[in-house]
Amino acid sequence: MKKNTILLFFVLTSLSLTAQNKETKSADILVESYDYVKAVQEYLNLVAKGNTDPYVSKQLGDCYYYMFNTIESEKWYAKATQSQQDAETYFRYAQMLKSNGKYAESNIQMALFADRMPNDQRAIVFIKDPNYLTKLNALENRFEVNAIPVNSERSDFGAILYGDVLYFASARNESNKTYGWNNEPYLDIFQSTYTADGKYSEPIAVNELNSRFHEGPVTMNKEGSVVYFSSESFKDKLFDKDKTRKIKFGQVNLYKATKENGKWSNITALPFNSKSYSAGNPSLDKDGKILYFASNMPGSVGGTDIWKVKVNSDGSFGIPENLGTKINTVGDENFPFMGDDSILYFSSNGLTGFGSLDVFSVDLNTDGEPHNMGKPINTEKDDFAFSFNKDKNIGYVSSNRFGKDHIYSAIPICKAQIFIVVKNAKTGALLANSRVVILDNATTILDTQLSSNDGEVLYDLSCLKSYTIQVFKNGYVTKSFPASSKQGLITMEVALEPIDVVVTETEILLNPIYFYSNKSDITERGAVELDKLVYVLAQNSNLQIDVRSHTDSRGSDSYNLDLSERRAQSTVAYIISKGISSERISGKGFGESIPKIDCQNNCTELEFALNRRSEFMIRK
Repeated sequence: MKKNTILLFFVLTSLSLTAQNKETKSADILVESYDYVKAVQEYLNLVAKGNTDPYVSKQLGDCYYYMFNTIESEKWYAKATQSQQDAETYFRYAQMLKSNGKYAESNIQMALFADRMPNDQRAIVFIKDPNYLTKLNALENRFEVNAIPVNSERSDFGAILYGDVLYFASARNESNKTYGWNNEPYLDIFQSTYTADGKYSEPIAVNELNSRFHEGPVTMNKEGSVVYFSSESFKDKLFDKDKTRKIKFGQVNLYKATKENGKWSNITALPFNSKSYSAGNPSLDKDGKILYFASNMPGSVGGTDIWKVKVNSDGSFGIPENLGTKINTVGDENFPFMGDDSILYFSSNGLTGFGSLDVFSVDLNTDGEPHNMGKPINTEKDDFAFSFNKDKNIGYVSSNRFGKDHIYSAIPICKAQIFIVVKNAKTGALLANSRVVILDNATTILDTQLSSNDGEVLYDLSCLKSYTIQVFKNGYVTKSFPASSKQGLITMEVALEPIDVVVTETEILLNPIYFYSNKSDITERGAVELDKLVYVLAQNSNLQIDVRSHTDSRGSDSYNLDLSERRAQSTVAYIISKGISSERISGKGFGESIPKIDCQNNCTELEFALNRRSEFMIRK
């Protein structure tokens, strides 16, 4: 993000002018007026005339720092620090090196800064974890980031999607007055329609909200009837005036507007605006009851902090509250966005990041620590103004990663995981070294793992797809079941039936293989028992068996004989389907001739069920 627009990033640090002299006076006055483009030219003219004063080099480093020309800023800071400099210069030099991807060199300058300012929070954080980059690079990639077509050749940033309308700030209006800080037109608010196929209409200016001053990012209530936005205090003639230098010093202020007949109107300044401090970049929570914003008002921890204020039902406001030192640092925090799930997103250059501004998130419900959102949301450059539309499942982030403030879509990468725990179905004991296989719809094996000592296996999967999981363990019935993936972690417990089969000289004793009345299909429970038989046959290659199937006494003798024959054959077919040779198994139906319980036609339903069975006799 350009540090060259007060509306975006309030300039609160006074430039050191202790070494100014007659030669630098005109350039220094331009710096005090935030006219960095002209100031740079003045200082460069001095350099061209042979001025090698470290003060001039430092001033050039500072000007380019605020203009976020990292290459030139680094170059001039390098010259300036050949002589002793104040601590903040070393810090800024470190930031520019980091923004240029020179982390080792940046750490050297941070060490010099920390030596001069050991009690500064930024120094404390650096000394505590100087090898932070390894941890940042290990953060999970959560989003796919791409530039969107609404960007212009000028600065565009602060996008937020309400319904089907994308609002953002842009300097593309060439008819606006040019801003001396960055030599770009003043900012206006624009909107573009986001279509169902993911395209954007040609942006148009929101003329009701725009003025001849800067207008910045917006936030609005869920009904779309109230909007809050940033503008300048000049709008309300709130400014300080330096009569000697004929300079007016304004601030960023917050404004509210309401929609009537499809148009924004009734623009009013918020009551806590001031000519003494700035407040801007607002974000309203989903209920419209709390307004978050960035400000350097009294009570701020660092440069700019994240604040909040209650929005009362009658339209009045409470007293602004600072969000505290867990979020705010001695650096700058800005661009808050409150998500629907109470996750606050904001940008900071005071927390540990890749360089300059990074985007962070914090769960306000848990009062937790802010988390860096990692790449590709964050880069070595300025990354800021993150927003997210949950209904459309799309977010936006602004960044100057390619030299110009532009808007990028941030679409969540759908990552699914299936966590499987394998247990003994009877005892509940965890089963280590179980072979767990995952297959796709085409039955292609995607991966095979052995369960850990805790019976656990974790698979990373593509989202919204169907899979088949197969679990194998010697001495247990193999289990196969479908699984569907979705965003996030799915936990599944797999209980394997132990194979506790008794084999006598004449018979293999299983739990009964029962059938539904008038059916010959193998039931799910019957399949479990047959899998045990398959295991015994696989372990004893010389074993051959006969399947004997029976019916209850209902129905005619001929019907029951036919039904039992079909049950025998379906039992045999199931076993053969599991890889057992057909030469090792045969089947025959006996109808109702050999009941297990001879209850004639006075059987209970349970007794009828017990007579509908298959049994397994050893043939060899």
